[in-house]
Amino acid sequence: MNIIPNTGSIVAKSAANVTNPAANAPKTELEAMAADFEAIFVRQMLSTMRTSSLGEGLFDGQGLEEFRDMQDSMIAEDMADQGVFGIAELLSRHVEKNNV
Repeated sequence: MNIIPNTGSIVAKSAANVTNPAANAPKTELEAMAADFEAIFVRQMLSTMRTSSLGEGLFDGQGLEEFRDMQDSMIAEDMADQGVFGIAELLSRHVEKNNV
């Protein structure tokens, strides 16, 4: 029996880097700051969505809340790195255009 490791996400990221040469280039300071801003924005959005839930679950508590906060932070950072919302790209273009 052969065991095949689950490398779906690594393969997808590698394929994205091959098709998008800009993904291989290091981020400039402006792009990094814009991605950080997008991560903060997404984290705040997720936090607001969590607080607007209709009630508490059976196992909700302080520990679960802290875990969800950490999970939301990681999701927000991943989404910002992938440019899911495009906020970082728009912010970078706006600052570059107005600083020239």
